[in-house]
Amino acid sequence: MNNTIRIINNRTSLRKFSDQKISKDHKEVIINSALRAPTAGNLMLYSILKVENRDTLKILSETCDNQPFIASADFALIFLADYQRLYDYFGYNNYFSYCQEQNIQPEFPSLSDLLLCIEDAMCAAQNSVIAAESLDIGSCYIGDIIENYEVHKELFDLEKLTFPIGMLVFGHYPDEAKRIPRSRFNSEYIVFDEKYKRLSDDELHSMFKHNEKHFNQNNKKGAKNYAQLLYSKKFGSEYAIEMRRSATIAYEEWLKYGVEHLKEFNNKRNNQ
Repeated sequence: MNNTIRIINNRTSLRKFSDQKISKDHKEVIINSALRAPTAGNLMLYSILKVENRDTLKILSETCDNQPFIASADFALIFLADYQRLYDYFGYNNYFSYCQEQNIQPEFPSLSDLLLCIEDAMCAAQNSVIAAESLDIGSCYIGDIIENYEVHKELFDLEKLTFPIGMLVFGHYPDEAKRIPRSRFNSEYIVFDEKYKRLSDDELHSMFKHNEKHFNQNNKKGAKNYAQLLYSKKFGSEYAIEMRRSATIAYEEWLKYGVEHLKEFNNKRNNQ
């Protein structure tokens, strides 16, 4: 097993950081590694916000589902799906005129484009995770950056065609940290040859049996089995409901860009 594979297999999410500061050089290595990730059409359809301000990290620890450890991180990277930059470039080079000359209606980013941006952004994020780990710097993904879109939009001056889809917090491992990778589902339930396979009831039970054996019948959620408890925590919880609301608002802003600019295009064409 080479060192890269060892790093991937031994990496764990770190939620308690030492007081040791991450050097400027190491931060640059982490970010530059992110920028070397695969990207659709070499367009790098994402932006990265580097957050080091202590007050901002404290705000994020509250807006991202109240997770205090975020405030103690050395720094954070927020990965934005980003078509704003590309469409600003198109606008600078007058793509409206091109569309008029070719007698075509301009197209604007929609769901498929957002998904493509997310692919780019998460490739970059994972590159930064592995680079950090190779430098003995821990990290933790914060999916809750999707929550509270309006707050984050104002906090970070987000434009309509930018969409926060992931955040990472970084810090050095404490001396007493025990790196014990958590188990994963067996590959037979995740990896299929050639075509998708829907799991049977028996296979589902076998897949989750490790989790089910830790189920507490006296849980506060009133769940009668592990699946019900998992649903209540991950899909029926307040944070999950807020995340869905927030993501919907953010996507509406994304689509609003196209509606507004298409109206502008049609007005210009009608006035000629």
